[in-house]
Amino acid sequence: MKTILLSFLLIIPVLGFSQSFQVNLQGQKQTAMGGAGAGLALDEAAVFFNPGAVSFLKQNGVQAGAHAIFLKTAFNETGSPLTEYNKNKVPTPFAAYAVFGSPEGHLRFGIGAYTPFGGAMHWNEDWTGKYTVTSLDLRAIYIQPTISLKITDNIGIGGGLVYALGHVDLKKAIPYTNNGQQATAQLKGDSKDFGWNAGIFIKTVSGVSVGVTHRSQVTAKVENGEANFFNPPASVVPLLPTKFNATLPLPATSTVGFGFYPSAKTTIALDVNWVWWHTYKDLGFYYDNGTQTVSPRNYHDAATFRAGIQNETTSFLTLRAGVGYALSPVGEGYVTPEVPDANRLLLSAGIGLKPSERFNIDFSFLYENVKSRTETNIETNLSGTFKTVAYIPGMALSYKF
Repeated sequence: MKTILLSFLLIIPVLGFSQSFQVNLQGQKQTAMGGAGAGLALDEAAVFFNPGAVSFLKQNGVQAGAHAIFLKTAFNETGSPLTEYNKNKVPTPFAAYAVFGSPEGHLRFGIGAYTPFGGAMHWNEDWTGKYTVTSLDLRAIYIQPTISLKITDNIGIGGGLVYALGHVDLKKAIPYTNNGQQATAQLKGDSKDFGWNAGIFIKTVSGVSVGVTHRSQVTAKVENGEANFFNPPASVVPLLPTKFNATLPLPATSTVGFGFYPSAKTTIALDVNWVWWHTYKDLGFYYDNGTQTVSPRNYHDAATFRAGIQNETTSFLTLRAGVGYALSPVGEGYVTPEVPDANRLLLSAGIGLKPSERFNIDFSFLYENVKSRTETNIETNLSGTFKTVAYIPGMALSYKF
């Protein structure tokens, strides 16, 4: 029974914190430019990308947008000719920002609400890996009030407090039947914690802008999470827990970004993100039946490289495009069907429409191609090849004042 609980509950941190569920969709313009934005004072999404750049925005404004994630994952078990696919389930991460204060002054204020983690992975109830997971629904909402100070005409600093709220709902089969029906387990939990986001923005004498940011680790604490079991035999019910506690680390991220301006209408952005995954050594879970489980994860730090371009083609139309490459932090033997992570190629494009001086509409499209990866998980022994692609359209509306 302890082995069953271990294999079930170990799903949680992989879902929430694997790079494939780090949803880097916090701004439509930036998404269309490969996700780069730390070295730019582009729009209100600077609250997320670089709080130090907020004081350099030319206007105050509000914006709100959302994406739709169309994820397709294929799994081929080792030695089997059968290829299995996940079900269609479309999560819609959102982002909303507002920036206030005098554009001519030195002090600006902002607030953001965004979903840096979220997704859905649903497999058929009888698929090969049903004892690992059959469904996942995950969401996280971060709320970030921000202050930004322009300390000189060329340097701005800023920071924000992050209040993080999370929810996860997972299901899997367990190796029991009752009256001919498959027994299943469900894990539901909520978490909350605080973190911070800070950055510095510099306009160099050469005209190149530079941004350096750091988003702190958030430690999601799940307390009194629900462990529900359906159709288990009566003989095992007394052994099953009903509650659990866990502390799950969400690593810090450091970013260096650059902005280049070859003409008055063209902007080029380059970013490098470094995620401090090495803090994710192991996981401990503590159940209300007195048992506990600890499992090694041994993740390693991982980087993402991003580049994007924007061209204000006319006073009404702006064109954008980008590319990126993300390295996976998941080591050999730790790939799971909840987030079958691997190195990935990112391609993006988008347009901006400006019907009036105050009103803007931005569209983006991101394509993620996750490399094929063949692994045998060291804890579940699920062995096979995963291949994933994602198609992510998005739209945002903004109003300047």
